[in-house]
Amino acid sequence: MTRAPIPLRGLQADDFRHPLDRQATQSLKQLPGLDLLVRSLLGSAGEQFFALNNLASSVRVGETQLPHLQELLVQACSALDLEVPQLYVQQNPVPNAYTFAMRGKQPFIVIHTALIDLLEPEEIQAVIAHELGHLKCEHGVYLTLANLMVLAAGLLPQWGALLSQSLQSQMLEWARCAEFSCDRAALLALQDPRPVMSVLMKLSGGSPKLAPLLNLDAFIEQARDYHSLGADDLGQALKAMQTQALTHPLPVLRAREIDRWAASSAYGDLLRRRQSGYNGETTSVQGGWRNW
Repeated sequence: MTRAPIPLRGLQADDFRHPLDRQATQSLKQLPGLDLLVRSLLGSAGEQFFALNNLASSVRVGETQLPHLQELLVQACSALDLEVPQLYVQQNPVPNAYTFAMRGKQPFIVIHTALIDLLEPEEIQAVIAHELGHLKCEHGVYLTLANLMVLAAGLLPQWGALLSQSLQSQMLEWARCAEFSCDRAALLALQDPRPVMSVLMKLSGGSPKLAPLLNLDAFIEQARDYHSLGADDLGQALKAMQTQALTHPLPVLRAREIDRWAASSAYGDLLRRRQSGYNGETTSVQGGWRNW
């Protein structure tokens, strides 16, 4: 079992929110009616469908069902000063995890079996903490719309037709920026950057057979090389072209961001400040879901 992290009492989302996430969120807030658009597209029936489908096709984790995963969840929630959501394991050959939350109801996290098979316990906890980061940062409303564009458009093309190309582009940019905040949440929960970066490495080129052979230090060096090679204007433009249609930043870029933030004084100061104080508050959640 992993070492229990020290709780960060009174931790607030703005303590660790990535500047790009903050900037992109402010841009979305300038668009009127986004919340209404999400609810009209999805509606209560759609929310209920996702919840019931998950309940019917997954295994709910608890004290008597996969308790080692429940312990990882509880530890991460304690570290992030967050109420404990439900956790489900779902049979799926694609390594992935996502979060879903309906307003007024308990949120839940789903982890695919392929991802669990790929990861060590600390890395599984990093995935869980990343998903908790979406709840901590209250990404819910915008997450719903972003996921509708990516997933529901294939099933219901008329939904995609309702969304302008500029809105889709802006939503995808926001989704990528939000991932950086959630990677920081994973780091804060584990208080060790290596498991967080190891998850990203295994998602880039891992398999149950290859995972034990991978070299994390070499992958970190690869991430630093990617950053340095794109330092000029042309490099930045090429990086933008690589990611503009993606919901997530490239794993090497995410690893580089965690590598840099873990070495920063801001991270160290935040740990010291929140490990020594507690104000008794917890964070509420809003609707939405997001995959790893």
